[in-house]
Amino acid sequence: MMLQRRLTVLLIGLFCSGMALAQNVILPEVTRVELENGAVLLLNEKHDVPLIGLSASIRGGAVADSPELHGTASLLAGLLEKGAGERSAQQFAEAADSVGATLSTSAGLESIDISAGFMARDADLIIELLADMLIRPTLDKNEMQKLRERRINFIRSAKDGNLTALMPIYGNAFLFGEHPYGNPVNGSESSLADITLTDLRTYYEEQLGGNRLIISVSGDFDIAEMQQKLGDAFADWRAASAPLPVVEAAQRQSGNRVLLIDKPGATQTYFRMSNVGVSRTYPNRADLELVNTLFGGRYTSMLNSALRVESGLTYGAGSIVNQPSQPGSVNIASYTRTEATVEAMDMALGILGQLRDGALDDATIQSGKNYVLGQFPTDFETAGQLAGVFAMLEKYGLDADYVNTYGDKVGAATAESMAAVIDEVYPAAEDLVFVILGDAETIREQVAKYGPVTELAISEPRFRP
Repeated sequence: MMLQRRLTVLLIGLFCSGMALAQNVILPEVTRVELENGAVLLLNEKHDVPLIGLSASIRGGAVADSPELHGTASLLAGLLEKGAGERSAQQFAEAADSVGATLSTSAGLESIDISAGFMARDADLIIELLADMLIRPTLDKNEMQKLRERRINFIRSAKDGNLTALMPIYGNAFLFGEHPYGNPVNGSESSLADITLTDLRTYYEEQLGGNRLIISVSGDFDIAEMQQKLGDAFADWRAASAPLPVVEAAQRQSGNRVLLIDKPGATQTYFRMSNVGVSRTYPNRADLELVNTLFGGRYTSMLNSALRVESGLTYGAGSIVNQPSQPGSVNIASYTRTEATVEAMDMALGILGQLRDGALDDATIQSGKNYVLGQFPTDFETAGQLAGVFAMLEKYGLDADYVNTYGDKVGAATAESMAAVIDEVYPAAEDLVFVILGDAETIREQVAKYGPVTELAISEPRFRP
């Protein structure tokens, strides 16, 4: 472990120094195998430590949820862990815990994902557990009801104490509307309450199957043996009975509009400014990540420096660019005390204007390059990270150059190329969708200057008006 850490530090040092030898992170070789049922295996031997990382994705995810049953994919993903094969929920958890393995599921917009980390000697057990949870899940009614209730209570709890976690959900719902990217991935209070076990079983039959499966494995194993093990476990899994959902690109919004979420008595206002951005396959990725790092992606970014460090209006402000298979959202987000709502929002809009007017000088850009190139290698240190990267590339139809040429592209970025990305991706102040959460009675008249206002009470059991 100490040797690995020293090598990582050395790699980062070379990266930041600009030496040609370490300009790029080069992915190791991966063996790609497609089974007869369409399942894809990605196998990378990595023998430095006796560990294996596994990342599995089933394409579909929340975009395949029924319009009135948001959270179905997420609820099913959680239920896959609650008993499978001959094991009850407790026995399933104990099987993984007994060998010190990690095994967890989650759902995103466009996939259900499973990650695992384990000792090489326990590969047979983990493959058995993975096959059970995907091919032979129990889908127990009592476990479903308990999980559903916990999800509903989590949302209710967040409305009292974790509003930051809810703002992206409200934001995407208002920005994208009925488009699938507006779906609350984990559901709402109302949609979760309507989901039945029959709905989960229907989703399972329609949206999970061997033709949707990607399994990426990196670590201490023999490729031929691992291919055989995974083939034996998954080659006969039937296909999903429904076609993979086709998501059309959402249209970028023009003009301003405001969703005001009323939380009576709130002492802080949370705000999010958004528009439709770009997809995962956006060609100018390096320039975009440099821009976003400097604008709102690090502690010393333009947004955080202005709103937190210099003015003390908030404990944090930033920008986020979400890039699924179709254009996602580009966002500015922060929060402030209620009486400073307009001051903070106007300051954020002013910083956006500075970005669009060419505020990034050569010294700032070089600082951003050093930061990005210093951070980038740490995404590829472990077997689990590599497995996740290979699965992501497969899911989005990207090749190894997405990683292998990244360092050169960061190094080649210029003020002119970054300005073109800013103009293409970051909306002007007059083309923003605002979501504002706070005490509506206090701020209603003030925030009306940002556009036509739609109101929604935070007590409503849904995320869009």
